[in-house]
Amino acid sequence: MSDLPLAIGIDFGGTSVKTGVLYRGNLIEEAPRIDTQKFETAAPLIQEINELIHDLREKHPGIKAIGVGMPGFVDFPTGLVHNLTNVKGWQKIPLKKELSDLTQLPVTVENDANCMTYAEWKRGAGRGLKHLVAITLGTGVGGGLVIDGRMVRGANFVAGELGQSSIDYKGSEGEYGNRGSLEDYVGNQQITDLAHSAYTNDGQAKKRHECEPAQLATLALQGDPIALSIWDQVAQMLSTALMNCCWLLNPEAIVIGGGVANAGPTLFTPLEKHLRAQLSPAFKENLRILPARFSNEAGIVGAATLALEEAGFNVDD
Repeated sequence: MSDLPLAIGIDFGGTSVKTGVLYRGNLIEEAPRIDTQKFETAAPLIQEINELIHDLREKHPGIKAIGVGMPGFVDFPTGLVHNLTNVKGWQKIPLKKELSDLTQLPVTVENDANCMTYAEWKRGAGRGLKHLVAITLGTGVGGGLVIDGRMVRGANFVAGELGQSSIDYKGSEGEYGNRGSLEDYVGNQQITDLAHSAYTNDGQAKKRHECEPAQLATLALQGDPIALSIWDQVAQMLSTALMNCCWLLNPEAIVIGGGVANAGPTLFTPLEKHLRAQLSPAFKENLRILPARFSNEAGIVGAATLALEEAGFNVDD
């Protein structure tokens, strides 16, 4: 296996850094996670990541590239991480250069939602498509775009941030001054808040953790009317943003991943109904709404696959 291209994928999260070795689209080893929050600055965390990379390369000599997915704004060509709001000491960090200097391997640094999109496009639910919108629903809402068979990043590399698109021009002001952003309505915490309020108003004394998306999905499958109503509201809000994407970009498919998407039919069934009600027959009949193939490993798979392609290897076999 050492003569075949392998890559390391790194999924950098607010609580932990996940790392794995990718071989032809499959994770063949995952390394121990690194606790992100125990570091006060970027330098010692980068050094610990480097040590982990060293250990993986000793086991897998065929590693040819390193890809990193970051939860923030990244300058794709230079690999400069502008800012991580939930991690201390990460402002204007030239991560690509630092890891390249330490490892002497080609390094690619990309936004984590783009890594998820890349994983689904090259290896997952959207494989073989030329026009794709991907969205990940979790604590926040991220997204990525593939148009005419190419990733679209935009002039400043922030294209596809669907979570920041507005579904209410009178909504509350977001972090960037944008009002009514999607992730202020369909993030994990927002769904939990919505459900908790609904049960409280109905006189049901449910604890907040009983109203989280996973529990809410179970209740919906059992026919609970409030849970079904909440998922219908979430589907309506999400469909508004996706409807705009469809009219603007005319994708072949929308791939939906992240923890909230684990609700399955309780989300996807009303979403299909509300989205198709807002689209023209000219293209809605061919539109596919697809659950993501990858779960927690999407960031690793996407980052590693992208790194191999940027290093000149064929990842479409």
